[in-house]
Amino acid sequence: MQRERWSSRLGFFLAAVGSAVGLGNMWRFSYLTAENGGGAFVLLYVLFVFLVGLPVLLAELAIGRGTRRSPVGALAELGGSAWPALGGLFVLSGFLILAYYSVIAGWTLRYVFDLATSGLPADAGAYFDGIVDGGRAVGWHLGFMLLTVATVLGGVRRGIERLALVLMPALFVMLAGLAAYAATLDGAAEGYRFYLAPDFAQLGNADVLTAAASQAFFSLSLGMGAMLTYGSYLSDDAPLPRQALSIAGADFGVALVAGLAVFPMIFAFGLSDQIGGSAVGALFVTLPRAFEEMGAVVGTAVGLLFFVALAIAALTSAISLLEVVVATSMDALGWPRRGATLAAGGLIAAVGILPALSVDSLSLMDRLAGELFLVFGGLLLAVFAGWFARSPREAGEREAPGELWRGSWKWLLRLPVPLVLAYVLVRFAQNLF
Repeated sequence: MQRERWSSRLGFFLAAVGSAVGLGNMWRFSYLTAENGGGAFVLLYVLFVFLVGLPVLLAELAIGRGTRRSPVGALAELGGSAWPALGGLFVLSGFLILAYYSVIAGWTLRYVFDLATSGLPADAGAYFDGIVDGGRAVGWHLGFMLLTVATVLGGVRRGIERLALVLMPALFVMLAGLAAYAATLDGAAEGYRFYLAPDFAQLGNADVLTAAASQAFFSLSLGMGAMLTYGSYLSDDAPLPRQALSIAGADFGVALVAGLAVFPMIFAFGLSDQIGGSAVGALFVTLPRAFEEMGAVVGTAVGLLFFVALAIAALTSAISLLEVVVATSMDALGWPRRGATLAAGGLIAAVGILPALSVDSLSLMDRLAGELFLVFGGLLLAVFAGWFARSPREAGEREAPGELWRGSWKWLLRLPVPLVLAYVLVRFAQNLF
């Protein structure tokens, strides 16, 4: 079976950015920033994106393009019989993350529908409590999975790439507009100070370090095989280092702009004391209260724009997660795309019913798959690419601009990246148990 390819570098770039840019940049980034002191977390997040995330991102792209296979087959080809299990971990991580991610994405669709039809809720907290779990949460989760499956059924060019070419520019415009509006609010300066001015005493805080590293991996879609799979569809003449740097930069840029929209609104309306105690409070409860303060007409319009942007970001990331499982089924089992997509999508949708019925189950899955599995997989991938793989460095280096880049990439993968991720992994284990 001939492997599909992206039709253009722009299509690949927007699809890869769509994979990286998701709820991790807007929902997860905002609440982690709130819980970890603001500017110090943001500064560490930037450092981890470019010093830890970027080398692993480049390794995933190089391995995918160098083998033209999905995670299990790619690692088997480059590492022999000892390494396919790591590819299996990537697939399992993507599977589990999508199972609960689609529940959260379903919440965003519910907000969009209710804002468009009924306006702002009278009590944001009670409204959220009423939609977060139960039968209706299951229904919206299944609806979101149908959208994801329908896109992946179209294939790389007619499904994933075509959607990315439309939705990603729209997302960028929406976020820029929201950030510009937030800048006009009285009291926005206090939000900027919280968000952008680091407390340097917090830079050595182990919890802040751990949260920033895990967020860098989650937001770049690393450790789940998505970038490896997307790289397997990339043409041979695309310059991998430049592509990886562009993806990382765009991913960070979206997270930064999302924060520039979220925190000025929260502080302008005196809601800062409500964002640190709940993983979901910064967006799904606190922001609707901020929209309410703007007045019915303006608040509904701004709220609708925000949650439409959030839903777009969720969909582009969910597509990449499903594609990992689908591509693996096609490569390993020889299934056609239609059968692989329907089977994988149906099974993930079924597993997602549990977190849709229980927020505690959702939180546990996020801790295990969204943090522990990703970091563990990223650690093993760095070790694999830096020390054991037969050819991934050559695949990524052949268009690299000079010895400095190549030497730096190899050194980062071999020593600093594994050490940082090993430390984060130990912290996760301590906190989990």
